[in-house]
Amino acid sequence: MTYDFKRYHVRSINAATDAERAAINQELKDLYESLSADEKESFNKQLQTFLAKEMGRLKDNYDSVKGNLSDN
Repeated sequence: MTYDFKRYHVRSINAATDAERAAINQELKDLYESLSADEKESFNKQLQTFLAKEMGRLKDNYDSVKGNLSDN
């Protein structure tokens, strides 16, 4: 099974309140708890991959903005 972490991430970013964000996080936790041990392993690997890609993307964006500010 492939998990759509980006969907949860975008929903969390766009949450209007902390309560809405907490509900989204709980939804993800509930999904995890419903999985078998093998599925949890796959979930964790996919989550680590997603987080690594997101952190890389954020770093690239930060470096780009930082570079542009230094040029001014």
